[in-house]
Amino acid sequence: MTSVQPHVKEAGRGPAVLCLHANASHAGQWKGLMGLLADRFQLLAVDSYGSGQTPDWHSERTISLQDEVDLLMPVLDRMGEKFTLVGHSYGGAIALKIALLFPHRVKALALFEPTFFSVVEHESPSPNDVDGIRHAVAAAGAALDNGDPHLAAQHFIDFWMGQGSWAKTPEERKPAVAASVRNVRRWGHALFSEPTVLSSFGQLNVPVLYMVGGKSQLSAHAVAKRLVATLPSVELIEFAQMGHMGPVTHPDVVNEAISGFLQKVFS
Repeated sequence: MTSVQPHVKEAGRGPAVLCLHANASHAGQWKGLMGLLADRFQLLAVDSYGSGQTPDWHSERTISLQDEVDLLMPVLDRMGEKFTLVGHSYGGAIALKIALLFPHRVKALALFEPTFFSVVEHESPSPNDVDGIRHAVAAAGAALDNGDPHLAAQHFIDFWMGQGSWAKTPEERKPAVAASVRNVRRWGHALFSEPTVLSSFGQLNVPVLYMVGGKSQLSAHAVAKRLVATLPSVELIEFAQMGHMGPVTHPDVVNEAISGFLQKVFS
């Protein structure tokens, strides 16, 4: 258990829904979803370590997904007996880890390309289907070692959003993104070294909405292929025109899908 308190945005009343953001983002990415669902649900969106207004990781030990869950324990403790999880990318991986640890408390999950790369890594060492993100993390880390956080951000953002995406990023947003990408090796370690094996997800018998972008990368699709085949109760939606950052680039479409899923779960 950590003494660090995560920053939480909250809206609405009703069944509890915890929203977890992607890397290089913050809880604000769920603002639209919170507005859409606040008349029916209690929405809590949390800044993860080193994002938004939550302090950075405080230990010399490399972070794990368990550490990310431990950060959220004060939030989970106030969410009642049952809650639903919404997660994107790294936030989706954390959501899955929570669900495996507390299956009796999770009502449902809505996930957009959770980056649980270890399920591929356990299957076979590199070269494998997650080498793309492995190489992007290595390139970003090398740029950080050379004192160039903006180049590090370029490697990371261009991998997930396409070549030239960093150059198109508004200048006022670049400093915050570059600052967050300093943690890129830490994220990679947590996702690649996670000990949970793929078969564990076969015991997660709760409704899961699994969303993917048709234009996303093999690294994300490889995880999706394995998890969708293993989760017992999963609905797959592919948004043909979206990439990995669909919840950020097309929030209205993704949020409507999440809303429709929750309506079915709670009807």
